[in-house]
Amino acid sequence: MTSDLGQQVDLLVGGMTCTSCAARIEKKLNRMPGVAATVNYATEKASVFVPAGTSVDDAIKTIEATGYTAVQPLPTPPNSSVPDAAELEVSALRQRLLLSAALTLPVAALSMIPVLQFDNWQWLALTLAAPVATWGAWPFHRAAWVNARHGAATMDTLVSVGVLAALGWSLYALFFGMAGMAGMTMSFTFSATPGSGTDEIYLEVASAVTVFILAGRYAEARAKRNSGAALQALLELGAKETTLLRDGVESRISTALLVAGDQFVVRPGEKVATDGVIVDGSSAIDASLLTGESVPIEVGPGDSVVGATLNSGGRLVVRATQVGADTELAHIGRLVEQAQTGKAEVQRLADRVSGVFVPIVIGLALATLVGWLLVGAGAAMAFTAAVATLIIACPCALGLATPTALLVGTGRGAQLGILIKGPQVLESTRRVDTIVLDKTGTVTTGRMTLSNVDVHECGDENELLLLAGAAESGSEHPIARAITAGARDRLGALPDASAFLSEQGLGVQATVGGRQILVGRPAWLIERWSLTVPTELQAMMSTAETRGRTAVMVAWEGKVRGIITVGDTIKPTSAGAIAQFRAMGLTPMLVTGDNFAVAESVAAEVGITDVTAGVLPEGKARVIRELQSQGRVVAMVGDGVNDAVALATADLGIAMGTGTDVAIEASDLTLMRSDLLAAADAIRLSRRTLTTIKANLFWAFAYNVAAIPLAMAGLLNPLIAGAAMALSSVFVVTNSLRLRGFRALPTP
Repeated sequence: MTSDLGQQVDLLVGGMTCTSCAARIEKKLNRMPGVAATVNYATEKASVFVPAGTSVDDAIKTIEATGYTAVQPLPTPPNSSVPDAAELEVSALRQRLLLSAALTLPVAALSMIPVLQFDNWQWLALTLAAPVATWGAWPFHRAAWVNARHGAATMDTLVSVGVLAALGWSLYALFFGMAGMAGMTMSFTFSATPGSGTDEIYLEVASAVTVFILAGRYAEARAKRNSGAALQALLELGAKETTLLRDGVESRISTALLVAGDQFVVRPGEKVATDGVIVDGSSAIDASLLTGESVPIEVGPGDSVVGATLNSGGRLVVRATQVGADTELAHIGRLVEQAQTGKAEVQRLADRVSGVFVPIVIGLALATLVGWLLVGAGAAMAFTAAVATLIIACPCALGLATPTALLVGTGRGAQLGILIKGPQVLESTRRVDTIVLDKTGTVTTGRMTLSNVDVHECGDENELLLLAGAAESGSEHPIARAITAGARDRLGALPDASAFLSEQGLGVQATVGGRQILVGRPAWLIERWSLTVPTELQAMMSTAETRGRTAVMVAWEGKVRGIITVGDTIKPTSAGAIAQFRAMGLTPMLVTGDNFAVAESVAAEVGITDVTAGVLPEGKARVIRELQSQGRVVAMVGDGVNDAVALATADLGIAMGTGTDVAIEASDLTLMRSDLLAAADAIRLSRRTLTTIKANLFWAFAYNVAAIPLAMAGLLNPLIAGAAMALSSVFVVTNSLRLRGFRALPTP
C-alpha cells in the first residue's frame, strides 16, 4: 500500500528463533526516523511503514545489521512444486532431531542406570554425546554467537550456554578430575545434590536437553506451518486453469494469464477463474468454500460472480473484471494476513517481558551459581542449579502464546467466511453487551416476495394470482416483480398479457385472456376506475399494513376480486441468531429507517423487544452514542451505505459482505455471507480466540514464575528442566491448534 506519506510493506524475516529476536528487530526498525514496524515471530514477517524519502532497502539493511535476513515476499507461481521455506525448516529440524535422539538415547541410559555402567562407559558416552552437543545444538550456538556479536542475548543464548557448560564441565571432569577413572558410576536424581563435582559428568544433560529443545522447536515449526494452513488453503481455492473465449474460439490457459476484459467459459463443476460479470448463460453458484453460504445462488446475465466459487449448473460465459491481486479472494487473504501480523494489547505485555527476560535469567543463573558456592554446597550442586535455571526459564512459550492462537483463529474464521480485521477486535468482542441490528438486508432479505393471496366471496386464489402475475409481468417495479415471481413459483408459466399500461406509483392495467386486469392501490381503483372496495378486503389491507406488508388490490369485470400482499422477507436464520445473541449475554436492538409499524412487526417475529424506527443514517450513530453514554459496549451489524457511520461509531462494527464497500471498510468484522448467524459465529470465534490467548499467556507466565525458583533452589535436574521447557511450548501451540475445530452454528 503506497501513499504520498510513504508505503506499507511486508518483509519475510529469517533467522528468528524466539520472541526476543522479534522484539530486537522491532526495536531497531522503530528507531529509524518515521518508520513504524511490527514484527511477528509466529508468522516470521515484519509489517513496516516506510516514510517517503526512506527506501525499503534501508529497512532491510537495518534488519540485516541486527543479525537477521529480510526479503520482500515474491508471489508463488501457480502449481509450483517448489517446497516453501516452512516445509524446508521442518524437514531440516526433523533430520537433526532424529539423529540427535538416536545418539542421546544410549547416553541417557548409561548415565541414569548404574547396572549398565561397564568399565570406562563414560568415554563411550562422550563419543556419542559430543556430536549432539555440537552439531545437534548448532542452530542454538550459531544464533547465540550472532546475537552476542550484536550485543544481545536471546533464548538461544540460554540454551547454548547451558549445553556448552554441561559439555565443558564433563570434559574437565573426565580429563582433569576423577570422572575419567575406570569403574566410575553415576545415578539419576530429580534434584541437584551436594558434591565436589570433579567425579560427576553431565553428558546426558548436554545431549538430552538438546534433544528436548530440538523436539520443542520441531513441534513449534510444525504448529506454525499448520496454523497458517487455513489461510493457505483459502488462497489456493482459485482455479489454476480456465477456458479463454476469444473470437468464438476456446483455449485452455493458466488463470494467471487472464486480464480484465477477457471472456472465459465456466462449465458445470468448474470453479470460476476470477471475479467477473456473466455475459451468457444461467446457473447456480456454490460459494460455500469461500463464504460458508450453504445454499447455491441462482445467477444469470448481468450478475457478478466471485473467483474460486463453484458452478453447480449450466455453462457460463464470464467477462473478467478483477484479476490477480485485485480479486475478492486476494483481498480476503490480505485482510487475514494483516490481522495475523498485528498485535493485541495482551501480546504487547508479553513482548515487553520477553525483551528483558533473557538478561535477567542470565543474572539469576550467575547468582544461583555464586550463592550455592558461598553456602558451601559444592561445585556440582552450584553448577547443576545454575544450568537448570538457564534452561527452565526460556521464554519461548510466552512468545508463542498470542501469535499462534491469532494465526489459527483468523485462518479458521476465513474458512467460515468471517474476516477479523485485527487483533484489537478480539478485545472488543469480549466487552460487548449490546448488539444493534439494521433491518433491511440484515434481519430481512431486502427483497420483496409474495406473502399472501386473499380473495373475496370464495374466489379462486390461483386464478387471482395467475391473472395478476401475468398483468404485472410487464412492470419493473419491485412489488410487480415480487408478484410475478411468486406466481411463476406457485403456478409455473403465465399467460401472455397485452395492452399493458402502467401509472407510476399507482397500478397497472393489462389484458389477459380477453379480460382487462387491474392491479394497484385502493385509491387508484376507487378514484380512477370508480370501483367499490368490499369492507372485508379493506380490513385485510389494514391488517397487512399493520404487519409491515404492502398490499395491492386486483380487479376485473368491474369488481375488486381480492388482494395480494408482498413484503420484505425475514431471513430464516434471523430468529435463531437473536436467540443466540441473548444466550451470549448480548441485548439485541433493531434500529431502522422504516416506519414503526414495519419495524415492530419484524422485531416481534424474530424476538426483539427494543425497537427504534424512522431514523436517518446519522440517527443510527446517535442511538449508538446514547447507548455508549449509558455505559454500554455496542456492536453494530449492517450492510448499506446508510450504516457506515453507525458501524464506525460502534465499539465493534460488523458488516455483511454482501453489502457496500463503504460499510465493509467502516467495520471491524466482515461476514462473507448474508446470514445473521454468521455474526454470532464471528463473536463466538473472536471470544474463543481471546480466551485461548489468555490461557496460553497464563500458562507461560505461571510456568516461569513457578519453575525458576525451583531451579534456583536446586530442586530440578537440568534434564527435567529441558523437558519441561520444551513441553511448555508444545502445550501452547497445541492449545492454539484446538481452534481449528471451531464449528459454525447449524443453519435451521
